[in-house]
Amino acid sequence: MSVRLIVAVLIIADLIAAIGVVHARYSHRQRFVELSRHEKARDELNIEFSRLQLEQATWAESNRIDQIARTRLGMKTPEPADIVVVRP
Repeated sequence: MSVRLIVAVLIIADLIAAIGVVHARYSHRQRFVELSRHEKARDELNIEFSRLQLEQATWAESNRIDQIARTRLGMKTPEPADIVVVRP
């Protein structure tokens, strides 16, 4: 084989390897950007979930339920004479 042919093959192989490296880096950057976007979305969803848990706890407080039962529904605590204990 001639030296020129070997050099040409090596140059072509080098170019193919360089293109492969560029493609791999570009693909890695795209995946990293996508990962960052998903992590940000995850963090936003975790914050929203925490807010919703706090809101649920606020709405479910017994004082609030008691107040609504008394004001909106007109409920009241029964008098001791009105309480009946049912036994099996």
